Amino acid sequence: MKQEHDTAARWRLVLGRYSDRALNQVQLDAEQLRLERTLDYLYNREYDGRGQVAGQSRHGSLDNSQLTAVNWLNSARKLFPQSTFERVQTQAIERYQLDGLLKDANTLQHLEPTPQLAKALLSMRGRMNSETRDAVREIIRRVVEQIVARLKANFVNSIHGRKHRFRRSLVANSQNFDWRRTIQANLKHYNVDLQKLVIQQPFFNARVQRHLPWTVILCVDQSASMLSSVMYSAVCASILASLPAVKVHLVLFDTNVVDVSHLASDPVEVLLTAQLGGGTDIAKAVNYCERLVTQPNRTIFTLISDFEEGGSVAHLLGGISRLSSQQVKLLGLAALDEQAQPVYDMQMAQKLSERGMSVAALTPEHFAEWMAEVMQ
Repeated sequence: MKQEHDTAARWRLVLGRYSDRALNQVQLDAEQLRLERTLDYLYNREYDGRGQVAGQSRHGSLDNSQLTAVNWLNSARKLFPQSTFERVQTQAIERYQLDGLLKDANTLQHLEPTPQLAKALLSMRGRMNSETRDAVREIIRRVVEQIVARLKANFVNSIHGRKHRFRRSLVANSQNFDWRRTIQANLKHYNVDLQKLVIQQPFFNARVQRHLPWTVILCVDQSASMLSSVMYSAVCASILASLPAVKVHLVLFDTNVVDVSHLASDPVEVLLTAQLGGGTDIAKAVNYCERLVTQPNRTIFTLISDFEEGGSVAHLLGGISRLSSQQVKLLGLAALDEQAQPVYDMQMAQKLSERGMSVAALTPEHFAEWMAEVMQ
């Protein structure tokens, strides 16, 4: 019976208002009541948005005070696991536009700084008042710092400490692990009984330091669907700008082109400057970036986009062909959705590839390794 009751209680929490008639006899304990009340405060907005009237409060006798946005936030943080709370928090702002979280600077200071929250806040900057802008900037700064901390070592090691295939290292580092040489050298130690390869001597590649000058042009689509890519592009630009002998141009575009190269070392300012939305004119952006090329054979042009061209396809393909003929290294980084699945125009990507651009859908971690390979 207890198992049946627990199952019914979980369904009541999942279904919310829809369960009132079928499960109204299910008794919830104090903890479950707090969960239900916290969930109702947010997700009843879904029903209200569909024109469904709540009627009497489901929790009118729980206590004397009504949940406010601030109290709801504190309650949700205590009741839910961290990963669940972060998701609920983002939905509160992004989907249900819980204004109470956006109008109070003190509340904003207590939000968990996650990339999802940063994107939600960036998309709603126009609704911020002067008192909350500094708090929003601080959240963006903390999120950017987290991303930089995760990505910078990989960029530095990949680009300025790349593997040397012909030199061996005594430094045991997973990034330097030479699995081909290790397997080849240890095949003689294969244990037939265990059906396992016993590694008696692992091998590691040495890394070489190279400081040859490169120009990296990051041409980033800032249309509404590209917010994640803009965020990570700004961070990647700042990391590249901090490396010796790498000159970075950062260009944002929709139907207009904005050169924010002077802000490349400050990803927070880039994100707060970006005007997300509008159409997409990739050809215009490529044409602008052509003017930035001074040493073609030492230039990497990276187009970060979903390749949904709203401008002239002929002009776009012509610009890519011209850059390719000059021996500019051409990379096309396709947009990824929230589940890191590629979302882009594959036909256009194929046309770009036919004109000399290497196109891939990669996470930022793998983008560093890809760029390092191009620099060889």
